[in-house]
Amino acid sequence: MTTTTPTRLLRSRRDGRRARELPGGATPHSAAAPPRRQDRLRRLVRGADDDPNWARPALFALLTLAAVVYGWNLTNSGYANEFYAAAAKSASKDWKAWLFGSLDSSNAITVDKPPASLWVMGLSARIFGFSSFSLLLPQALMGVGTVGLTYGAVRRWSGHAAGLLAGLIVTMTPVAALMFRFDNPDAMLVLLMTAAAYCVVRAIEVSGRDEPTTTRRGRVRSASATALRWMVGAGLLIGFAFLTKMLQGLLVLPGLGLAYLVAARFSLGTRIKHLAAALVSVIVGAGWFVALVAAWPAGARPYIGGSTNNSEWELALGYNGLGRILGGDGNAGGGGGAGGGGFGGTAGLFRMFNSQFAGEISWLLPASLVLLVAGLIARRRAPRTDLVRASLVLWGGWLVVTMLCLSFMKGTVHSYYAVALAPAVAACIAVGGREVFARRSSLLWRVVLGAAICVSGVWSFRVLTTSASGWMPWLKWVCAIAAVLGAMTFVAAPAWGARARRVAVTGLVVGVLGGLGGTSAYTFATMASGHNGSMPTAGPALAGARGGMGSMGSAPGGAQGAPGGSTGSAGPAGSGTTGSSGAAGQAPSGTKPSGTAPSGAAPSSGSSGSASGAASSGGSAASSGSSSEAGASGSTTGTQRSVGSAGAQGGSTSNAALVKLLDATNSKWSAAVIGDQSAAGYILSSDTAVMSIGGWSGSDDNVTLAQFQQYVKNGDITYFIAGGGMGGGPGGNSGSGAQITAWVKAHYKATTVGGVTVYDLTKATS
Repeated sequence: MTTTTPTRLLRSRRDGRRARELPGGATPHSAAAPPRRQDRLRRLVRGADDDPNWARPALFALLTLAAVVYGWNLTNSGYANEFYAAAAKSASKDWKAWLFGSLDSSNAITVDKPPASLWVMGLSARIFGFSSFSLLLPQALMGVGTVGLTYGAVRRWSGHAAGLLAGLIVTMTPVAALMFRFDNPDAMLVLLMTAAAYCVVRAIEVSGRDEPTTTRRGRVRSASATALRWMVGAGLLIGFAFLTKMLQGLLVLPGLGLAYLVAARFSLGTRIKHLAAALVSVIVGAGWFVALVAAWPAGARPYIGGSTNNSEWELALGYNGLGRILGGDGNAGGGGGAGGGGFGGTAGLFRMFNSQFAGEISWLLPASLVLLVAGLIARRRAPRTDLVRASLVLWGGWLVVTMLCLSFMKGTVHSYYAVALAPAVAACIAVGGREVFARRSSLLWRVVLGAAICVSGVWSFRVLTTSASGWMPWLKWVCAIAAVLGAMTFVAAPAWGARARRVAVTGLVVGVLGGLGGTSAYTFATMASGHNGSMPTAGPALAGARGGMGSMGSAPGGAQGAPGGSTGSAGPAGSGTTGSSGAAGQAPSGTKPSGTAPSGAAPSSGSSGSASGAASSGGSAASSGSSSEAGASGSTTGTQRSVGSAGAQGGSTSNAALVKLLDATNSKWSAAVIGDQSAAGYILSSDTAVMSIGGWSGSDDNVTLAQFQQYVKNGDITYFIAGGGMGGGPGGNSGSGAQITAWVKAHYKATTVGGVTVYDLTKATS
């Protein structure tokens, strides 16, 4: 079997350029003239000259499917994670809030992640007006872009069929359908990492050219210079991935770097120089913002939420870095977690297959590992520069490093982090599967492919039994039987004589459909349900199923029992109510979702979900049953919470009186409250800036008592709203938040507005 693709074929197929000589036998500066605009448009619509006729229509169909999965009924999640939604709303009002990722438009404190994803959502909100649709539209488009880039990266070296399969698998991954319809930073993170992988693929491919190329502007560029540009581009993309979710964006570097070091057709010295330049571009892409924050006077910018010393660098290394890996990161911002891996199950090699992660990503994970190893074995005798092996090294390195990191990290880990695995899983299956299928004349290789299909169907049976018991009970049997029978037919078909080819193809198709059945059904169920809160999970809305947590403490009373919340708390991790809300929770495009009307409470997050999506009094379907991150001792019935009772985090109780009070102020902050979650609910409900004291977990000393007293003296804050916060931080019994609360209670009179305790800071009693 041929192990390398000829250089001229690469030049023709990969770059859409035909080699041609200059008249008179002159030596050309480039083997290909730059394509005209009409040619580029034709290739966009029809593909390259030697592409099969079905290739481009199939690609358009794939992208359309991805757009439907990620964009259909997009607003059924309302504001999704209100923590980030509030920051996006603030970014649409104030450019400094947009630059730093502030929670409020008056820039008291930032969210506890870098602001790159908020830059996109904030701009969308400025262009279209702030709404559920403008908030989530960029996420859906990032999902379509990820599918397209995965297809493109795989197709260049393994063909159109493999590229389409890879794109389809990304689309049919439940956690991808969850996060590309949600406002967490993970959507942008995955897009940037996939784009970086595509750039490395192009750099390795360019290294195989024998001659310089001519750019569209007529400039002559050597293969080394072109490859360097692609590598620098990859580095910048990873740098911006760092500015999206910090160290998680760097987990793909080993796979990308090793693939280029092994397979690029340059000398070792040139390869090392290119990798060094790419590393510098990573530092530049991430470091400019870190340097900007350090250089900006601390008093003229918001406090860096989640850090201990108001430093972006410390946030990266501590709270969002080593703290996540080694533990002790405290409560995870934007997605909360009380240290340890409680929300992701016990750390260990098989974490990706436990009850928390199984329904999100594990459906095809066993098959991807089998085909990754099989593909590497199949190409074991290929030259160093073999492109297919380079592809397996790139995607396999991404898969293995990220999976091991998520599996063994001792700090806070949530199941939706696994979306970072989706492109790698898809590519390993597509590339490895193609290599095994190409050797199907051998019984051994047919058995390998059949085993990969069987394990997918059998594992789907297991996941559907444990993660979605009672939901479409027949589906698990269909998946398992189709996968096993199809695989067995494919393996045994050559012994059946003349009709072997047709029987083998039929068996393979049936087996693949069985293997994809479980993950596809789970994806469509995820797409059909709304998801809210800081711990969303994929899958159907089921009473009593494991679910996400509402925006903690965003009800006026938070978890401390202040009036205006809803009762109920979730049970232990893995047993609470579902993170999916039913159809009643949807809001029309361009409008505020139901449940987020002026209330002073967290819109639509925190109420228990039911299979029918029963709406709470605010009109939103409940989504999450957790009342504390520990999730201790609560009801798991999935029934609707009663309205107007105390204690739960995130109710939908109407409190128009409080919102009217806040909107009538003209101070820098209409109010101050303990905790980001409480502040986020008020920011979304009102048209004002609300100061968060203590950050996400209540442990940030972003405002000291002396500073707060000065703000009050200057008239910068009108009201103090009691309650909020969580745990033992300032919202509990220690820290500046506790000191501020005690000082306010001692010097100002409490009044009740819609069941919420409010202090008027313009009228001191002593």
